[in-house]
Amino acid sequence: MQAHPLRLSPGDDLRASIEQALRRLGAHAAFVLQGIGSLDVAQLRFAGVDAPTELRGDLEILTLAGSVSPNGAHLHMSVSDARGHVSGGHVARGCIVRTTAELLLALLPEHRFAREPDARTGFDELVIRTNDGR
Repeated sequence: MQAHPLRLSPGDDLRASIEQALRRLGAHAAFVLQGIGSLDVAQLRFAGVDAPTELRGDLEILTLAGSVSPNGAHLHMSVSDARGHVSGGHVARGCIVRTTAELLLALLPEHRFAREPDARTGFDELVIRTNDGR
């Protein structure tokens, strides 16, 4: 495992930046171990809901974690608003960094991740392979 810290700047799209970092680093498998920072906009898809909900305002990232593959990410995040109300769910594109986002990626050079359709769940799910094809 290789640890790779990542800092995002104001205006960056959180999810797109994480996916771009994986490509830039030439990695095929990673986990976001943790993330903190702030957002102007959060796009969170709540459990059992098809479309993300947009939250706007001064938002603090309390937790951020998930898996990242070359063909997509599965990220969960919780954020709090200026009144301390907390929301959490699946991270969609369009989460815009307000001041900073500080993340720790764990790169797994011996593995290859992919997101592939799973008939049991109806979603693209994580498939884990080693570099020797197992």
